[in-house]
Order: sequence, then C-alpha cells, then structure tokens
Amino acid sequence: MEIPKKVEYIIEELGNNGFEAFAVGGCVRDTILGRNPQDWDVTTSASPMDVKRIFKRTIDTGIQHGTVTVMLDKEGFEITTYRIDGEYEDSRHPKEVTFTTNLTEDLKRRDFTINAMAYNPKSGIVDEFGGIEDLNNKIIRCVGVAKERFMEDALRILRAVRFSAQLGFEIEAETREAAKELAPTLKKISRERIQSELSKLVVSPHPDYVKELDNLSLNENIFEDRIIINEYTLRMLLVVRNDKVLRWTALLQEESTAERAKEILRGLKFDNYTINHVSRLTKWLRTEIAPDKASVRHAINQIGEDIFALLLEAKKAFYESMPYLPVKAGVYGIEEAEKADKLKLLEDVKGLYESVIENGDCVSLKQLAVGGNDIIKAGLAKGQGIGELLEYLLDIVLDDPTENERENLLRRAKEYKEV
Repeated sequence: MEIPKKVEYIIEELGNNGFEAFAVGGCVRDTILGRNPQDWDVTTSASPMDVKRIFKRTIDTGIQHGTVTVMLDKEGFEITTYRIDGEYEDSRHPKEVTFTTNLTEDLKRRDFTINAMAYNPKSGIVDEFGGIEDLNNKIIRCVGVAKERFMEDALRILRAVRFSAQLGFEIEAETREAAKELAPTLKKISRERIQSELSKLVVSPHPDYVKELDNLSLNENIFEDRIIINEYTLRMLLVVRNDKVLRWTALLQEESTAERAKEILRGLKFDNYTINHVSRLTKWLRTEIAPDKASVRHAINQIGEDIFALLLEAKKAFYESMPYLPVKAGVYGIEEAEKADKLKLLEDVKGLYESVIENGDCVSLKQLAVGGNDIIKAGLAKGQGIGELLEYLLDIVLDDPTENERENLLRRAKEYKEV
C-alpha cells in the first residue's frame, strides 16, 4: 500500500520512540479498493501523553477517549491510542475506555470487518477479521457478533446501509437480522447523526438502497411518521443528478405537501438552505409551466429565480423516471408518447427561461423600475396599498417587459388608482 508521506512520518516517529503505529480503518479499506481516502487515521500503542511529547504541535480533540490530533504544516491527523471500550449504556457511548497495547483488542471493537484493518510499511496489512475477503466478496459484515456491535452504537445499523450504498455491497445475513431486530434503538441517536448518515446514503452511487430503510424496519424508527419510499422514488433517485438538494427532493417527492417535507427535514436538523430549497422543489415538482415567455416569467416570479433552474432539472428527472404505464384507475404512470411530449415541453420552457435571464427581463419586485418610495412620493398609495400597487405593476411587466420604465409605470399606477 502507498500511504501519504506525512502518515508514514507519523508512523515512523512513533516507531522510533518504541511504539507501534498503524494507519487504520476507512483509509486502509479505501486504498485497497483503489479509492482516494478523505482522511488518514492512525492508531498506536503510545498513550495520548506520549503522542503529545513526541510531536511538537498537537490538539486535544478527544483525549479522554485517547485521540490527539497531530498537526504537520497545516494538516491534521488523528492519532488514537489502542483501546478497549467498556459497557455501553445508551447505544452510543461506552461507560469507560481502557487503553491497551494490543492492536487486535483495538480492532475488535470496530464496526465492520472492512473497517477493522490496519497497515504500516513494516508489518503490512493486519486483517484479523476477514476484511479483505469481505471486500473481495462485496459484503458488509459486523466484526464479531453483530448484535453486540449494534448495541454498542445503534448508528452502526444505518452505517451498514450507507456503506453498502457507497460501495455497492450486500449486507451479510446475520448483520441484516441484527439490524432489523435492533432498529428501534436508533430512536436513541441524535437527529444530526442520523441526518449525516442518511445524506451520505442519498448522495451515494446507489441511492436506491434507501429501500433498505423499509426492508430493515428503519423507516419507522428514524422518522416520526414513515416517509413514502416506492418504485417512483427509487427511479428518480437513480435518474437525478448527484446533488444533495436534488436527491432529497427525489426522496421526498411522494410526501403530500411542502410543509410535510419541511417538517421531515426540520426533524432531522437540516440547515435552513436545504430545508428551504427541498421543500419548495417538492411543492412545485408536479406543476406544469406553459411554454411561452409570459408564463415562464410569471412562473419564475412565483417559484423563485433562485431555484427555477434546479426545478427544471428535477422535473426532467421526474418525467424521465416515470415508467411507461397506461394511466388508469389505481395505476400511476405515463404513456410513452405523453412522456416524450412532457420532456419536449420542458425543454422548450428551459430555452425560454434561459432567454428571459439572458435578456435581463424583470421577474421580481427588486427589478421593477419603480419602488415603494416612488409610489409614496407620487402620493399614489401608503401602507399596505403600496405593496398591492407594486404587485399590480409587476404583473403588467411580467406580461410585457417593455412596460418596465419608471414614468410609464407611474402613469399606470395613477390610472389604476383612479379606476
């Protein structure tokens, strides 16, 4: 295995001071798979205080659990002392942590065999639990007894699904059985940690593996009210571009309202940007837009210029993912000719949208040639009447952009008031 020079330096320095040290976990797994590891973690027989003594610049990122971050230039590497976890009482944290000098004891506490391998240049790969075999067979398997691993940290249940989706692996039978049995323990896990794993699953190369949320009884234990995951959800997830907002829009497309989507995302402690964009995209996903410039300008204004292009992309994936089925009672689908027509209409709308933006047509109040102060100075309205008048003028300009001139709009406003 080739490892970064800085990681090799850390391992060598610890060795020079009489300690074992290995690259461990996901970085070993990914390197074997020919993937580029995002992080390089090192495990060592040295105590946290020994690590701090050996390296000049360190940060106590989790020293009570044996983790010290070593800074080399401006890059940080987590160094964790071999440890044995004590009893778990909350499906998340061990009651106590005991440091050890035995690498195998440290590896056996890890979640899956493919994440329980270690490497250093002198010893080569240390694989005590069949990780390489499971990589070759494309299997996600717990280290040791699956129920024990999941009882230690319930989030590992969701991580099993996430890793299977990222790697295209199957979850081994005993691991599946334990995951399904212990699914209710996910209720003890923070919403933020749940959200992180779900998002990694949704933007993975196999987002359709979200079907495992139903197969393993995770859906009802993650969401207060189950989300709808059907064949149309899975189809759109596979078709739409790999973007967090678009993938979550696909996942929540079958929810009844934008408010329902917003409620789900808030429950998972998403950021306001994601909540706002996904809920609005789900709201407008099934709305038809007429292929003429005036209708497109009105649609941009109503839907929002900030998400309009994204909506067109989502709508295209929505139509493309619909199966060829005759539309009849109880069957949700679309005939092939109708599907082609919808995609052609959408392409026309996209062309009109690009033309509207390129021409700089007014599509919002901020682009209107007059504002509230102009209305007040002209003595045309005050209070709520200002907004009503501006909306009236904007409606005129959305129909015909050439109307967007200050004197013209003030004249129009005066005529409106007189009427």
